[in-house]
Amino acid sequence: MTDQLELNMDAYLPLRDVVFNTLREAILRGDLVAGERLMELQLAAKLGVSRTPIREAIRMLEQEGLAITIPRKGAIVAGMTEKDMKDVLEIREALEELSVQVACDKITENEIEQLYRNMKEFELALQSGDLKRMAQADVEFHDVIYQATDNPKLISMLNNLREQMYRYRVEYLKNPENHEQLLKEHEAIYQGISEKDKAVVTEMIRKHIANQVTVVKNMIREQEK
Repeated sequence: MTDQLELNMDAYLPLRDVVFNTLREAILRGDLVAGERLMELQLAAKLGVSRTPIREAIRMLEQEGLAITIPRKGAIVAGMTEKDMKDVLEIREALEELSVQVACDKITENEIEQLYRNMKEFELALQSGDLKRMAQADVEFHDVIYQATDNPKLISMLNNLREQMYRYRVEYLKNPENHEQLLKEHEAIYQGISEKDKAVVTEMIRKHIANQVTVVKNMIREQEK
């Protein structure tokens, strides 16, 4: 167990969410590595909490694909696989294409302005070098598009998928070489939606996700060597 694991307290969050965020960040940073056991008693002692929030946090990690439970062994940190990544991103591509097409029909002027502000916030986040802020700003940019669909069922599916996407999003953002391309893609998506050009924005979303697939796939292959 890493000595760097410390509880990141937040008075506004339930304890299970605080534990979840702490473990998630440790996994994404690489402090907890693939295959490492997530032992409830040891984690509870390390973080100074009871086993209950640890158990709940591990279930949340499993929902994001960051942990898996193996019979007679317990929970371990999940490794990234090319198959899992492709499965998640294939679904994302289909739902994102639908969301931008519907958003072109329904987006309001206020939402277009919010999309622009979030695009600029993402740019600032990249400049900050704060990985957590980058990921959150990227999520918020896409969230504006989701909300613009005014389709609660579609929004719910995209939000559920977002949890499984988080790890791949962070891996993609870790490499500064991807940042300029991301900025260009966000700007093209913004322009396409603001002009309500379904063909352009659909093609841009495909490229946006295809680029992520290529980069993350190469990362996974490197880690498997």
